[in-house]
This record gives sequence, C-alpha cells and structure tokens, in this order.
Amino acid sequence: MLKQLKKYFYMIILGVKYIKIFKSIQANSILPLKNKYQELSKQRQNYSNAVLKLLNIEVKVYGEIPKKNKLLYAINHRSLLDIIVMEHIFSIKNKNGTWIAKQELFDAFYGEFFKNSGCVSVDLETKKGLVSFFKKIKNLLLKIDDINIYIFPEGERNKQDGILPFQGGAKKIAKANNLDIVPVFINDKLEKVFKNSPFDKTYTVEVYIGEIIKDFQKLDEKYKNLVKEVKNR
Repeated sequence: MLKQLKKYFYMIILGVKYIKIFKSIQANSILPLKNKYQELSKQRQNYSNAVLKLLNIEVKVYGEIPKKNKLLYAINHRSLLDIIVMEHIFSIKNKNGTWIAKQELFDAFYGEFFKNSGCVSVDLETKKGLVSFFKKIKNLLLKIDDINIYIFPEGERNKQDGILPFQGGAKKIAKANNLDIVPVFINDKLEKVFKNSPFDKTYTVEVYIGEIIKDFQKLDEKYKNLVKEVKNR
C-alpha cells in the first residue's frame, strides 16, 4: 500500500513540475515553433523516463523506429502508460512529435499536462472542432520538418483482449497529409502492469515496430498481420 501511495504522489508532484516546464516553453515567444516542439517532446520524454525508473520498468523494442520523420505512428491503447512507454522509445531515437488526444482528456484532472505538453486535442462532437483539428495538424507538418504524429487508432482504451476495430481518424490524417504509417504493437496489458507497479524485480514491456505502411487503406490489414506475427512467435 505504501508503495502504491508513493507511486501516485511521486507522479503528481513530477507532473506539476513538468507542467511548469511546459508552460515556460509555450510562453517563450522568441522560440521558433520547431524548437518549441522539440523541447516539449524532450521534456515529455524526461518525465516518462523518470516514471519508468520509479516503476522499475524497462522496454524491449523489436524492429526499428524509422530514421525519417513526418510519419504517423499508430499504436494500440490500454493505459496512459502506453504514452510513457512510447515516449521512452522516442527519447532513445531523439524523436519530435505530438500526440492526438480527445478533448475529454484535456478536460480531465490531468488535462493541464496534455494542454501544455504539445498534444493536439480533437473535438469529435462538432464539425467546427474537426475542421480546426485538421488545420492545426496540417500547419504543424508544414512548419516543422521533423515532427511526427502519434495516435491510438482504436480511439479509446481497450479493456478487452485483442485489438478493437480502428476508427477512421488515423486514415483520415494520413490521407489528408500524405503520411506513411508506422504500426506499433505494445505486447502487454499495461493497465495491469501499472496497477501492479512499482516492481521489486525489473519488469520488461515488449514493443514491436512494424514495417512502414505507405497505403493508408491497408492500415487495418497490416496492423492485424503485425499482431498475428507477434502472437505466433
């Protein structure tokens, strides 16, 4: 019980610290947009690496993160720990990117973290919200040559076994911006991993990076093939 309390207390205090860091970066009017997003990405990665260290979790990656940028990363989703695990991987490769998140996450108690850390919100309830979202994504891709887009194509946390049917957001973003897609499969139930952490003995999370998908229409098929390959190993 003490370990659990320490975990939540530490993450809250750490989160508050990084929210201040994010705000200072956002408020820097002389910092170019590219540098601003690079710094926001770096700080999200620093936060994530600190959390994984606390929880005693290591990440083993199979496959390669592409060297090129302006890619759409499609990742399965079960827990907020998914973001932390992926940010750790991106920190190793020095990747700059932005997460796509539903507006409801920005309105939650930890919403300040998402609002200020360089994530992009999408309001699925209104046409105006969707139009604004796609304009912002296009603008970021036009102005920042090394940015990547991170999305959970299931659209919500998966509480079942397997992968939920993909919603249309990932394909629409890829089509609208002519982006290739990198399928990423986290081979674990990270909601349970987080609940059971911190671990006395280091716990290893396995993440599989698939081949780049150039035809967005084949995302579902190619992703299912990646998951099948992993499960059959």
